[in-house]
Amino acid sequence: MKRDKKALVRILTALAVFVAALVLYRLTPLKSIAAAGAGWNVGDYRFYLYVIPFLAAYLIVGYDVIYKAARGVVRGRLLDENFLMVVATFGAIALLDLEEACGVMLFYQVGELFQRYAVGKSRRSIAALMDIRPDIARVWRDGVEVLLSPEEVEIGDLLVIRAGERVPVDGLVAEGQGSFDLSSLTGESLPVAFSVGDEAVSGAINLEGEICIRATKRYGDSTVAKILDLVENAAARKAKTENFITKFARWYTPIVVGAALLIGVIPPIFLGEWSDWINRALTFLVVSCPCALVISVPLSFFGGIGGASKRGVLVKGGGAIERLAVADTFLFDKTGTITKGSFEVAEVLPAERSYEILAAAAIAESASNHPIARSVVRYAPPLDHTGYEIREIAGRGVVAIASDEIVVGNDKLMMERGVAITSIERAGTVLYVAKNGEYLGEIVVQNLPKDNAADVIAALRADGSRTVMLTGDGEGAARAVAEKVGVDEYRAGLLPQDKVARMEEILAAQKGKKGAVCFVGDGINDAPVLALADVGISMGGVGSDAAIEASDVVLMHDDLSAIPSAKRGARRTMRIVRENIAFALGVKVAVLALTAFGVLGALSMWLAVFADVGVAALAIINAMRCMK
Repeated sequence: MKRDKKALVRILTALAVFVAALVLYRLTPLKSIAAAGAGWNVGDYRFYLYVIPFLAAYLIVGYDVIYKAARGVVRGRLLDENFLMVVATFGAIALLDLEEACGVMLFYQVGELFQRYAVGKSRRSIAALMDIRPDIARVWRDGVEVLLSPEEVEIGDLLVIRAGERVPVDGLVAEGQGSFDLSSLTGESLPVAFSVGDEAVSGAINLEGEICIRATKRYGDSTVAKILDLVENAAARKAKTENFITKFARWYTPIVVGAALLIGVIPPIFLGEWSDWINRALTFLVVSCPCALVISVPLSFFGGIGGASKRGVLVKGGGAIERLAVADTFLFDKTGTITKGSFEVAEVLPAERSYEILAAAAIAESASNHPIARSVVRYAPPLDHTGYEIREIAGRGVVAIASDEIVVGNDKLMMERGVAITSIERAGTVLYVAKNGEYLGEIVVQNLPKDNAADVIAALRADGSRTVMLTGDGEGAARAVAEKVGVDEYRAGLLPQDKVARMEEILAAQKGKKGAVCFVGDGINDAPVLALADVGISMGGVGSDAAIEASDVVLMHDDLSAIPSAKRGARRTMRIVRENIAFALGVKVAVLALTAFGVLGALSMWLAVFADVGVAALAIINAMRCMK
């Protein structure tokens, strides 16, 4: 910002001097003495009244360009935009086109100012978005509160987080309750309530009161450090388009400089008019600089990464955006990805006795920590289960004995107890319930699909994508989930190596085609498949560290609906990239051709600068749309 203000003051000062020189030149006899093409009339003092004001304006506005060009020559970088601008404007000065030299340099610096502003605005947006690193950690050591950097916090340290402060490292809440603001991490605007024992994620903001957390990870292994690392290193993973532009610029500029030399030398040998052809060659040089492409294309990907981050989707580089934009096959893990990852009561039969069945089952399961037992207790009404002696029978179920005897378990337990049941076939786990030898009914417990899973699958299919579910679960459970969410196909009973083999088959079938294959998973056993896929998408909230590390895209809030949204964002980013490439090349080719044939006349240098700086500025402004 400070640099831009200084540049603006310099531009305005040079503009004032330029206007004064222009008025002096146009409204006095100097015009006849110093007409362009009349030669350097060094013997007439009035000639200097023409030259000095224009050169002063030129040096005020362009001294830094001259310095950068000279430094580039010393370092062996001859063909950058500063060198081209200096050669072109020095040529104009040599031909006594001082108005054009000053005006072009002014126009160039104004364009550079707008370009820096556009790039800076984009970078500041992402910097503000990712400003989630805690500055300090308040740690209790030997009964004293000590201020440390987050990197100095050890596992097991007790930290104090006051209202409005960020959690420095991942941990568990040891004291206090309230709510966290996780918007900078997950994109979720609603505060998340917490109490003692809940997880405290680094980067989250404590919204109320003072709390204590017990550190469970060092800073380097914490959520906030991983997010910052993903974003900071995203640029290192270049997209094919970015690599193409870099190689293109390396070959393109020398070729055009060679063409400019030919234009400046060959035609005047046969046709004369050296000054006209040299001016065309100089203009040709200014047009040739490919800065619009070299700057705007990477910035488009950078903006796309920042825009996705706002929605809680971390994309590891432009390559992932490029592949996600054309993805047409989506493979999903089941547990924790399509399903909620926790057991829930799906059905109670017969429905008219559901209260009695659940009440009896909850009493029997009240002492168990098994996930299925906890799901039944959560679903059932609150009851007094004191006085019951509860006995667990391994591999069968539980028996609760008091004045009544309650038996909850599988069909084998019921047979052993002499209870006649009506066996049913359901996806999931079936718990049979009996009381005092009487069969009451059954409870079906399932790992249910996420609420929006079916909508996400439908959205991907409507977009023309093929959807596949891969799971290690049995056929019945897999089929039930597949039918509920509507995937095109599923594969059940797969071990991790089987998933890899299936992915390899799909990738082999895809080879040579335009599309790409995505895999969405969350567990450590998904890491090999995530790494193998064209685009690996992992769950950042519940996913394992290995899965997050192996993936190309991380969903920080575990919301599957972010996948269609991320794909639309990737397509939009690629469309803007193609727009910038087509616009920049189209304008440059047109102006290069018109310049070479002398069609532009007196406007050639001005249009040349527009084709360079103006097109770059417009392309950058267009690239900033990716942030939205």
